Amino acid sequence: MWSVTALVAMIASPLIVIDPGHPSENGVGTRGQKLTEIHVAWMVANELRVELLGRGYRVRLTKSKEQESVTNRRRAEFANAAKADLMLRLHCDAASGSGIGVYYPAEAGKAGGQKGPSEQVRKESGVLAKKLHTALTEKLRGLHADRGLMTDRQTAIGRRQGALTGSIFSKVPVILVELCVLTNPKDEAWVASREGRARLVAALALGVEAAAPIPK
Repeated sequence: MWSVTALVAMIASPLIVIDPGHPSENGVGTRGQKLTEIHVAWMVANELRVELLGRGYRVRLTKSKEQESVTNRRRAEFANAAKADLMLRLHCDAASGSGIGVYYPAEAGKAGGQKGPSEQVRKESGVLAKKLHTALTEKLRGLHADRGLMTDRQTAIGRRQGALTGSIFSKVPVILVELCVLTNPKDEAWVASREGRARLVAALALGVEAAAPIPK
């Protein structure tokens, strides 16, 4: 039986919506020599879900199956309907270099006839992204390179639209994390290993705690 205190604490704990990237209207994402972006994002999302639940958070995922195709608009609407305290989007990059990158919407964009996100969501996302990035990269120092804290404009779709689609339709704070450069064999091997993923998940959890701490 749950005590009244435990139930109150559970209800008061932040709700984190984890969004494992792809498949979507933008395709199936990138792939390394052995792993796909879909698989990496799904593995990390589920491992992070377990970790955050253990730390007292409420957690929901935007997909129920690894290969489930969900548009980026629908993913944002899922987080909106849940009234998430934070929507954390997980992806893998295809680029030169190595490491992890954190993105947030700094300006409004336009997609599907809608302009967004609002100024309030942009401001909140920026504040939380900085906290998450600082805690995350400190935990990964010497293990996984820091590619920086960036804005949606520094992505291909963001440059075209002004913001990522998942940000444009978001009415809650939203952060996208490129977990690794999957086309880099070193990064791929790191996320493929249990130890690498465990360290990555622990760092992400610390980032979430910094951005959306559980009230005491």
